[in-house]
Amino acid sequence: MSLPALTDPWSIAGVRIPNRVTLAPLAGIGNWVVRLQAKRHGAGYAVSEMVSSFAIHYRNEKTLRDLLTFKAEEHDGGPVAIQLFGQDPEVMRSAAAYVAEHTSVDIIDLNMGCPVPKVVKTGAGAAMLKDPETAVAVARAAKEGSGLPVTVKLRSASRKDGEHDGYALAARLVEEAGVDAIGFHPRSAQVHHRGTPDYALAARLVEELPVPVVLTGGLHDVASTLAAYEQVRPAAVMLARGALGNPWLFASLLGRRADAPPAVADVLAEFDWVLDRTIEHLGAERAGRYLRKHYPWYVERLAEAAGVSPTTAAYKQLQESLQRSDDIEAARALLHEAAAVAA
Repeated sequence: MSLPALTDPWSIAGVRIPNRVTLAPLAGIGNWVVRLQAKRHGAGYAVSEMVSSFAIHYRNEKTLRDLLTFKAEEHDGGPVAIQLFGQDPEVMRSAAAYVAEHTSVDIIDLNMGCPVPKVVKTGAGAAMLKDPETAVAVARAAKEGSGLPVTVKLRSASRKDGEHDGYALAARLVEEAGVDAIGFHPRSAQVHHRGTPDYALAARLVEELPVPVVLTGGLHDVASTLAAYEQVRPAAVMLARGALGNPWLFASLLGRRADAPPAVADVLAEFDWVLDRTIEHLGAERAGRYLRKHYPWYVERLAEAAGVSPTTAAYKQLQESLQRSDDIEAARALLHEAAAVAA
């Protein structure tokens, strides 16, 4: 059977997705600004950063305000999902029901792979790989509570030296909980993002499961993504760290632009767009603090566009100045000045 092109449509439980290049849930990053940015550059599907089912269940004001905002524009060109996490089936049922009633999401994704200790110690995230009974119950509750398609993103294993408990759990989630698709990161939770993903294992999962498998992990550029797509033959690829500050990767994979660094003017325009929309989302004061995690990505893109290393003295100084700035307009001016020099 021939491998579909990344530009070909596919679906999750009848929800049509116009292409096979998608945005992963990015913890602490994937708000509506980042999701909409990916959609502008061609992503056919985007998943929100992970949101606590307990915070939704107990109506945490900050969570409802900041993390459950979905813009109508996000649905242009494809569906949107919210990723929930939590280990209590009844709390998950409640949260999923709230999401279905109060947001415009098309799909609910469940996190069963996050390796961060503060998540794992609660029994959520990657801890679910070692507790398949609870994992199945949580997934079943999400489906029953929401009435929406439910997917699960997980790791291949909890430990580097362990058996493939995540791989085994994927089959149980589909068979026993009726999960509609699996997002598969073929690294153990123990290694986080280090080491080489086990794409051979991912290919086996694709062959064995009757639902779509979406591949993530190690997809940092066009060449690595296309090679993994050909080897694994998943339903779609899911860009995560490789897309941070690099939304052009979506367009390049879809053949909408050349596989080349963006020009200085393009980097500057994208930076301005991100600043403006983040101010819209968080207000100027909060945006100034939040965007400190974004600045390094755009400085790196700017250096790349100028054909120099981001570790040169001038760009290191720019990074330090941006991190010290609380004023978003001052940060904008710093990058504009650097862009004028680079151009």
